[in-house]
Amino acid sequence: MHSTRIEVGAYEAKTKLPALLRGIREGLEYVITNRGVAVAHLIPAQEMHSQGAADAVRKMKAFMKKKRVKGINIKALIEEGRA
Repeated sequence: MHSTRIEVGAYEAKTKLPALLRGIREGLEYVITNRGVAVAHLIPAQEMHSQGAADAVRKMKAFMKKKRVKGINIKALIEEGRA
């Protein structure tokens, strides 16, 4: 599901927080700006968690490309962690 993203100034966000939260429940996302510069994203909490997981996977893949570790069986380590 793709949300609609709306820019909101910091002062407006402060004064209209309850309305912004209602908008979040309805599928909106907000970019909070300070003097025209984006400083924060206001998104649904569940989306934040999934973005965090996706970001962690992306960082791990980048790390694995840079740091070639020989002699380690990643699959065995994963299986060991499931025990």
